[in-house]
Amino acid sequence: MKAHRQHSTPSHSVSSELAGRFVPLFLLFPLVFAVVTLLHLTLLRLPYFWDEGGYYIPAAWDFFRLCTLIPETTIRNAHPPLPSILLAGWWRLFGFHVLSTRVFICLVASAALVGVFRLARLLSGQTVALTVLALTAVYPIWFVQSTLAHADIFAAAFSLWALSFYVDRPGWSNTRACPILSNAIAAGVCFSLAALSKETAIVVPAALFCYEFWLFSQRPVTDRNAQPRSFLPATALPVLPLACWYLYHRLKTGFTFGNPEYLRYNATANLSAARVLLSLWHRLIHLTVHMDLFVPVLLTLAVLLLPRRRSTPGIPRAAACALLTVLLVQWIAFSVLGGALLTRYLLVAYPVLLLFCVVAWQTRTSWWPAIAGLSLAAFAIACQVNPPYPFAPEDNLAYRDMIVLHQHAIQVLQRRYPGATVLTAWPAAAELQRPELGYLSTPFKIAEIDNFTVEQVRKAAEEPGKFDVALVFSTKYNPPHGGFNFALNNAADSAYFDAHRDLLPGEIAQALGGQVVWQQQRNGQWAAILRFNRSYDVRLTPPPSTRSRPRVTAITEAKL
Repeated sequence: MKAHRQHSTPSHSVSSELAGRFVPLFLLFPLVFAVVTLLHLTLLRLPYFWDEGGYYIPAAWDFFRLCTLIPETTIRNAHPPLPSILLAGWWRLFGFHVLSTRVFICLVASAALVGVFRLARLLSGQTVALTVLALTAVYPIWFVQSTLAHADIFAAAFSLWALSFYVDRPGWSNTRACPILSNAIAAGVCFSLAALSKETAIVVPAALFCYEFWLFSQRPVTDRNAQPRSFLPATALPVLPLACWYLYHRLKTGFTFGNPEYLRYNATANLSAARVLLSLWHRLIHLTVHMDLFVPVLLTLAVLLLPRRRSTPGIPRAAACALLTVLLVQWIAFSVLGGALLTRYLLVAYPVLLLFCVVAWQTRTSWWPAIAGLSLAAFAIACQVNPPYPFAPEDNLAYRDMIVLHQHAIQVLQRRYPGATVLTAWPAAAELQRPELGYLSTPFKIAEIDNFTVEQVRKAAEEPGKFDVALVFSTKYNPPHGGFNFALNNAADSAYFDAHRDLLPGEIAQALGGQVVWQQQRNGQWAAILRFNRSYDVRLTPPPSTRSRPRVTAITEAKL
């Protein structure tokens, strides 16, 4: 009896905490939204960036204007249409402009964070939940994605709410569960909405379907009919709406999973053993080290050496195994899927990982609030300070530096060379051609290359007549001298993940026969404008009606 009383104390303490200081979610959401918006206040008017301008905003813009689920003015890559529908609906209410979009993404991110809070509170109590919410919100990758209109934040919001419904059942959470059927229905609907936001979101319910099937197979045959099986169909449900979308896409375009080049880049070209092994390594870095994540991870490994405190509960075993399955499958799946190893694919994994860290701290040391504070400070620093290794600008506020550099460069082009044809690379190519992205009002003609490597600049030099000026910039962040690289094989990273070194502005100008007329740097990134001296023979011949007059031929030299 005594042993039973000691065993029940942790669950009772959590229930008491929740009963005494319960924070209703409908009150928490506006508070989280207000804080998220205030923290991002200086970012809300930035023009669209990277994949926003490359796909998501043009796709939503097409639906907003033309009511077409399949984009007309950008590539057709078979991404599900729910983000476009939600963005277009928001624009109908509040207008199509950057500020409106940024505020809406803050709203979606806030809903996702409340889902994180609900998931953590069900498993480990309200104090842990508030801690996980704060750490997730400030973690640089989450912080940046909280204003960027990528499909991943929509998928993460629905997936995290689905997980919170999934674990809300007897024996899985430390609180009284809601009816299992209603939770299963809610989980299935949210998983389906996640899959309709981003096709790769199907990875989470697929992992849980396998886990549920394994649990069912472990039960005695006599108990299988007696045990609830509602979550097995709930985790299978998202396949249906996603399959319907792909069928619709095939009927409209002739392609099921997008155009062949898109499919090759994101799936079929990624199946070599060498590429998968390298991806697993990089994804492991993303899940343990990247953007100061090593601080909570190392602290967790340290506290695991301490004995467990009896007064604090851990995550119930069944739920912990389910979440570990989600982490493991995401690590493996996103080492295969996707041509670029973008960290935003792992948005669901980060709060789950932080939940395990915070629970480990709480269950093993009374100093855990100090550990949480140290981790929070490390994340806040990583938002502003670039790491000493190459990374994607969208992983912290380096993306703001890139946007500002491009804004200034485009302003110079508009002022000095309004009618010029501009040599540049993506994403500046989209910024110069699409006024709806927020960089200009009158588009430029462009000549586009892939990047500013030696090979691509040499290619541009072969056809100098195709451009008048050049907007060049750092397409990758490379640390200053003394930095390092997590690449196990630099040549393989170049082949598989487009790792490359851009030539500097002076080197590009020398290779193309031009001169640098404007240049600017911000925190390790740069942009420059090059001007080329070109001579043209222009012959002016009188019209036929003036044949009686002496023939006039003028030769002028035009220079830009």
